[in-house]
Amino acid sequence: MNSPISNHHYIERHNLSLDVALRTALVDMYAKCGNIARALQFFQDIPQRNCLTWTAIICGLALHGITGMLVMLMSFIARRGIHYMPRLDAAKVSAALLEKGQSRVIDASLTLIRERAKLKGELVRALGGAEATSTLLGVPLGHNSSFLQGPAFAPPRIREAIWCGSTNSTTEEGKELQDARVLTDVGDVPIQEIRDCGVDDHRLMNVIGESVKLVMEEDPLRPLVLGGDHSISFPVIRAVSEKLGGPVDVLHLDAHPDNYDAFEGNIYSHASSFARVMEGDYVRRLLQVGIRSITAEGRAQAKKFGVEQYEMRTFSRDRHFLENLKLGEGVKGVYISIDVDCLDPAFAPGVSHLEPGGLSFRDVLNILHNLQGDVVAGDVVELNPQRDTVDGMTAMVAAKLVRELAAKISK
Repeated sequence: MNSPISNHHYIERHNLSLDVALRTALVDMYAKCGNIARALQFFQDIPQRNCLTWTAIICGLALHGITGMLVMLMSFIARRGIHYMPRLDAAKVSAALLEKGQSRVIDASLTLIRERAKLKGELVRALGGAEATSTLLGVPLGHNSSFLQGPAFAPPRIREAIWCGSTNSTTEEGKELQDARVLTDVGDVPIQEIRDCGVDDHRLMNVIGESVKLVMEEDPLRPLVLGGDHSISFPVIRAVSEKLGGPVDVLHLDAHPDNYDAFEGNIYSHASSFARVMEGDYVRRLLQVGIRSITAEGRAQAKKFGVEQYEMRTFSRDRHFLENLKLGEGVKGVYISIDVDCLDPAFAPGVSHLEPGGLSFRDVLNILHNLQGDVVAGDVVELNPQRDTVDGMTAMVAAKLVRELAAKISK
């Protein structure tokens, strides 16, 4: 038990250089001698870690049976791009070979979505009586987040919360989610597997869009996308507009306008998604509700694109209008994008960007329930399970938003 402490003191007394190898050895000794807390503390203080360092702490956590922290650490490793097999190094592969391999992976991914959508579409059509069916499509993408990348882990948590059994499966407006004509699911776009092949964001956005179109090809399925960070809204809205053959009206609930031209140099950042949306002919009206963190660039961009922004500082004045919206006339329908951080952190603490002074949960539901218009698709994004409460409060909030949005889409 005292051996690693003695060794550590010896190193400090003799001013030995603590290189990564020696630091890793101390992590390993502390863990194996029963002091996992000290091993974790020392591990966190190592500025540069190699695969042996990660192996030492992972084995230590496993040895002590600390499964929860082990899972969190493995998730962190995946977020940082550390994999059991090295990622494909495009610099060492010919362009033709790389393109061929990437295309095979993308084709396989799209085939999976296509076949799932066909199966679910056939089932819904066989049941009969549905004009529109909300169809969950997960997009576990988090690398375009400017702060934390936990939203990549949101889709399975939202699904778990939808069906957790702590509440019934009927929405507030009386629709039964167990009915496949109301809600069905085609699984996730395999984002990480595609990125592991060296696929860049431009092509990845196209894959997301094609996945959405595959869902829409199976009448009466309509996509309800589970993010992921907010960068996914651009390819989804673009795909919906292109598939329907014209622009839509967009209701966007968020603490932020997400309209930077290129946040930190990234044109596909979650903070730039609606700049990309508005550059095309995909949207007629964009209404942004819940805004309370906006820069001068955000205001200038909103003016440039003709965005209708409703900030929280004037919400009491705007409430009646926002709770009686009528959208979609003269265009192809309405798209609803809900960033969970539109809510005040008191209702949704499990998000990457906490912005006090937001909407209440009932505010959001009133806007959603009272909206008049044909809702053709939507998304719920930016849940960060890694910042959620122990009991998964924000996951339940996101799940409730999905449930009520599903009811709005289906008919």
